[in-house]
Amino acid sequence: MLKLRRGMVVGTEPLEVEVAGERRRAWADASMVGATEVGDEVIVNTAAVDLGLGSGGFDVVHVNLTRGLDGGETPPGVHVMKLNYTSLQHAVDPVEEPVGSEARPLRSIPVLALPLHGHLAPVAWAAGQGAPDTRIGFVQAGGGGLPGSLSRDVAELRERGQLADHLTVAPSYGGDGEAITLVGALHAAAESRGWDAAIVGAGPGILGSETRYGHGGMAALDAAHAALALDLPCLLSPRMSAGDPRPRHLGLSHHTRSVLELLLGGVEVPVPAGLRALWPEEAGDPTAVISGAVSGLHRPSEHVADLDGYAASGLPTRTMGRNLDEDRLFFAAPLAAGAALASKLT
Repeated sequence: MLKLRRGMVVGTEPLEVEVAGERRRAWADASMVGATEVGDEVIVNTAAVDLGLGSGGFDVVHVNLTRGLDGGETPPGVHVMKLNYTSLQHAVDPVEEPVGSEARPLRSIPVLALPLHGHLAPVAWAAGQGAPDTRIGFVQAGGGGLPGSLSRDVAELRERGQLADHLTVAPSYGGDGEAITLVGALHAAAESRGWDAAIVGAGPGILGSETRYGHGGMAALDAAHAALALDLPCLLSPRMSAGDPRPRHLGLSHHTRSVLELLLGGVEVPVPAGLRALWPEEAGDPTAVISGAVSGLHRPSEHVADLDGYAASGLPTRTMGRNLDEDRLFFAAPLAAGAALASKLT
């Protein structure tokens, strides 16, 4: 059963809810449950905080009993649902192209698949530096947080103009546009949305289970296959680290290795120039590791990662408790991938 508890809103900036006499941080998706004000009685889901999840540092408002029971109207003619047959199901107007459109987009746009949400800001920044005045959008898939409004990175990149659009694909929701499938989202991005390039990845808070395939990084596999099915050139931003305490993520993460092993077609895998200087010794020889991972099917490419420029950009420079100086490789990988994406647009 859902771990639902009654609470009272006792603060709004940031949102805090008192549950059983304890003040707890909370988050409310205003697009789903409406506004919250001090004194409102709410029902919150406390599971993530009670489990001590690193990405679940707040309770989630499930319903506002004070002011949230009279809201919500289904727009005329809309009949597609997201979060189907859950208590949060709601109607959306999908962006997919109508029957009769071309099976593959008439415009070919490059697609960059991400291994986790922490790559989005450096990728978008680097792509914008290399290819200004282009329309680059973000397709938010499953594998992490589902609400489109949850990501501070997306909000800031949209405000800066470094992301031109934001589509959320079921089960994700709440973007500037809603898509039912990844294929449908990319098809629309190239056609009616007018994007020049697409970045595809999970929302914040990647899922993980310490298993070979049971993690949110597998969303990159679906993203790459959707791009390849539409004959769109595809790149994969590799997850790398020199500071992660977990051996499975040191050097080239097992998340990326798994995706490369399972892909049915070849993709480009950008890597940072000067990789050896960033690489942890305990992860083996970087040339051999990359060569073994791409296994002749995929195409590695080398691109400059502007770490100093990104550090001065004001965008996020922390990942899982480590800052950029403590894990330069983690940030260098998506910066190289963003530079590679830009090279397709110039």
